[in-house]
Amino acid sequence: MAKKQITKLFAAMVLAGVASHSFAADTIKIGIAGPKTGPVTQYGDMQFMGAKQAIKDINAKGGVDGKMLEAKEYDDACDPKQAVAVANKVVNDGVKFVVGHLCSSSTQPASDIYEDEGVIMITPAATSPEITSRGCKLVFRTIGLDSAQGPAAGNYIAKFVKPKVVAVLHDKQQYGEGIATAVKQTLEKDGIKVAVFEGINAGDKDFASVIQKLKQANVDFVYYGGYHPELGLILRQAKEKGLNAKFMGPEGVGNDSISQIAQDASEGLLVTLPKSFDTDPENKAIADAIKADGKDPSGPFVFPAYSAVELIAQGITAAKSEDTAKVAEAIHAGTFKTPTGDLSYDAKGDLKDFKFVVYEWHFGKPKTEVSPQ
Repeated sequence: MAKKQITKLFAAMVLAGVASHSFAADTIKIGIAGPKTGPVTQYGDMQFMGAKQAIKDINAKGGVDGKMLEAKEYDDACDPKQAVAVANKVVNDGVKFVVGHLCSSSTQPASDIYEDEGVIMITPAATSPEITSRGCKLVFRTIGLDSAQGPAAGNYIAKFVKPKVVAVLHDKQQYGEGIATAVKQTLEKDGIKVAVFEGINAGDKDFASVIQKLKQANVDFVYYGGYHPELGLILRQAKEKGLNAKFMGPEGVGNDSISQIAQDASEGLLVTLPKSFDTDPENKAIADAIKADGKDPSGPFVFPAYSAVELIAQGITAAKSEDTAKVAEAIHAGTFKTPTGDLSYDAKGDLKDFKFVVYEWHFGKPKTEVSPQ
């Protein structure tokens, strides 16, 4: 009898210890979903870098309401089917807050699952307006829309470049074709005719036929909607084939890999990007911490990803709850101070104020801002 009582006491102590341990290890899981593999991994690196630095910094200050944040990383390769698989895994893993996805074509199908399953998703990079135009309550972003980025590019072209013959190319994908269309519409409103509007296939390597078409049309300006792997090759091949035209692209082309692909043909490329948050004196400590880790804080999605984690943390605090419906209500209702500015949201989950900046790319040198001040 005494032996049974000791066994029961020991069992109770073990259970108490387990309970105590599980309580101590209670964390708030933050999913980070984006490309760790595939052709646009560089952008995924920016997203993971910024989000993980935010988690580290918030935890160093005591976490959120006494709980530590825990990063859970997911690779969607910027592939829509893989993004759906990732979103289902996020749900199965019990993760209620996600920073991601990155590519618009992956973000949209994933967001459908998150909305249905009560998961808050904040994308620091997907700019397609369609993502937030469907009445979702749990979907937000810390970057602007192509419906703003496209006009910013188109208006800059019309007012400051003033080309004679314009071509607008795109990669036939949600993001690339969407922003190319917005640029085309803006140019036409500004009285500039688009002589060539054409899609290429993502993943193609040889663009001789489209470059020949641009030469025959005497094109002197080309806008490209899509990502850097294709534009880098188009730039290089255009120079080799004697096409004398100025090029411009969205934030999807704005990383150092385009210089590696295009070499000196990347010189003078115009790019719309979020402002360089890493150069803001108020963000010096964050930028220095990332540099100390041997990484580059200047990528366009680093600080928007950092702010996405901040938004989740501050949203939980404002809601006094981890219930995602309550947190979403708090985000919609509040204004939140972050490294990318004071963020406030409209009913769709879009930022009320976000400005894209025009930069000129340089081969082997830092980019320079050319937007009118």
